Amino acid sequence: MTYPSAKDLKPLVQRARATMANTGRPPVTPEPIGPGEESVWDFPRPPAVQTVADRVRVLFGGQAIADTTNAIRVAETAGAPVYFIPEADIAMDALSPSNAPYSICEWKGAAVYFDLSAGGKTSESAAFAYPDPLTDLVPDFARLPGRIAFYAGRVDEAWIGDTMATTQAGGLYAGWVTPKLKGPIKGAPGTGHW
Repeated sequence: MTYPSAKDLKPLVQRARATMANTGRPPVTPEPIGPGEESVWDFPRPPAVQTVADRVRVLFGGQAIADTTNAIRVAETAGAPVYFIPEADIAMDALSPSNAPYSICEWKGAAVYFDLSAGGKTSESAAFAYPDPLTDLVPDFARLPGRIAFYAGRVDEAWIGDTMATTQAGGLYAGWVTPKLKGPIKGAPGTGHW
């Protein structure tokens, strides 16, 4: 896969970060949270890398594609967390490089995509990785290489512990939404600036 290195991205991401810094926080009223719940409005920006205590699983085409107790998640203001699974805990033979071009995150750098095939089914660009992430603002992004994230809406099932996650609205973001997560969560039309 061809993608720009973290060094090559520096001028581009500096402009994007400056734009984000000037937009400020949108006038949003966060939903109230109760015991055991968390608000996406309490997540930081730049994002944080967090260790996940729960078992994380991905099922597709009648097969367990990923199953780990060693996941991490990236949590950012207004978005559902994105779960990254070690390649050692993924059926890597079910993944192949996607024809989709790489994308750029102003915080993490260049993401590359993978198609998922199992049980006679294929899901295009169902997963992605950051092989050479930016680490200048979030040194913990150095934990991302060797891990892959899946879009909950592009697989059959995405599980965090005993809770099946749903997809974050809008199709752009790969956050996993659960009932314990309170928003509003970005992704719907008109929330792109969040």
